[in-house]
Amino acid sequence: MILFVRLVSILAAALFATATIFAQGQAQAPSKYPVTEADYVARDFKFKSGEQLPELRLHYRTLGKLTRDAQGRAANAVFILHGTGGSGQQFLQPQFAGELFGPGQLLDITRYFIILPDGIGHGKSSKPSDGMHAHFPAYDYDDMVAAQHLFLTEGLQIQHLRLIMGTSMGCMHSFVWAETYPDFADALMPMACLPVQIAGRNRVWRKMLMDAIRNDPAWNGGEYKEEPKEGLRTAEDLLVIVGSAPLVMQRTLPTRGASDKYVGDAEMRASTLDANDMLYQVNSSRNYDPSPQLEKITAPIMWINSADDFINPPELGIAEKESKRLRNGTFVLLPISELTHGHGTHTWAVAWQSYLKQLLDKTTH
Repeated sequence: MILFVRLVSILAAALFATATIFAQGQAQAPSKYPVTEADYVARDFKFKSGEQLPELRLHYRTLGKLTRDAQGRAANAVFILHGTGGSGQQFLQPQFAGELFGPGQLLDITRYFIILPDGIGHGKSSKPSDGMHAHFPAYDYDDMVAAQHLFLTEGLQIQHLRLIMGTSMGCMHSFVWAETYPDFADALMPMACLPVQIAGRNRVWRKMLMDAIRNDPAWNGGEYKEEPKEGLRTAEDLLVIVGSAPLVMQRTLPTRGASDKYVGDAEMRASTLDANDMLYQVNSSRNYDPSPQLEKITAPIMWINSADDFINPPELGIAEKESKRLRNGTFVLLPISELTHGHGTHTWAVAWQSYLKQLLDKTTH
């Protein structure tokens, strides 16, 4: 049965989250959360494009200890997937880990085995800037999910997950997971996305960003000696807008001076980016579209969006329509409030953890 939940109160927003979807949390892990980091190397990995890498490196972090049932099947593994330009590191921030991973909390690491992968092209996993530049395989979301599945099954010997959570791009990966490997997880919690082809304004800003990089004279077909700074600056400007929330930004930047300084700081933020990596990251969404097979999804889904999300605006009505096609799905639209942070609300657990509890309780065996 489909339950569509829409909350309608409008409150003033207070805190300013990151203004871009590319800078969501590179903070160091809090010492109270013991983290293990490692790499899984997939040999002769084949991409949908027909390209192949002799070695595809997938970096990951884990917290807690894996337990197995009497049949040897993983019983407590939770897989959390990051957004475009991010990495598993972002989930170690206080607003996420501090609300979920501690004693007695919903994903207490003494009870759950938390897996935080870096997707292809992100973090410490294989990516264009490692040396192949524009000759790196043109990966897409299907490739990224296939690599994640291989890492779990071959690398960690995990054939089943208690939960898949995904934010932004990871939200979209969650829908791909649900259709490609329908029995792999007890439950899924996608946050901040829509399960349809990326079109309209969402595609327009992505195309503008990619064109800005490619049209920079320094681009040189991806074989640049120095980063194409003008293209990256334009890309960062676009990301500031799409990752922003109007009420939050108005309160945090209440004067012309503060606003102008923030714009000026974009050049510094852009200087930390690699043009090839960014181009590949954004382009990987080009053929995403799980909508034709939504009825085939059988796993329980708790799908969360926020009303102040520029990238997935509620006025499109897409979520309301598509959620009705899920056999066992709940869609929640979080109202704008002191707890929401635009698109980045997905990383602020205090805004949605009550729905995570509902999902875990519902799917407890």
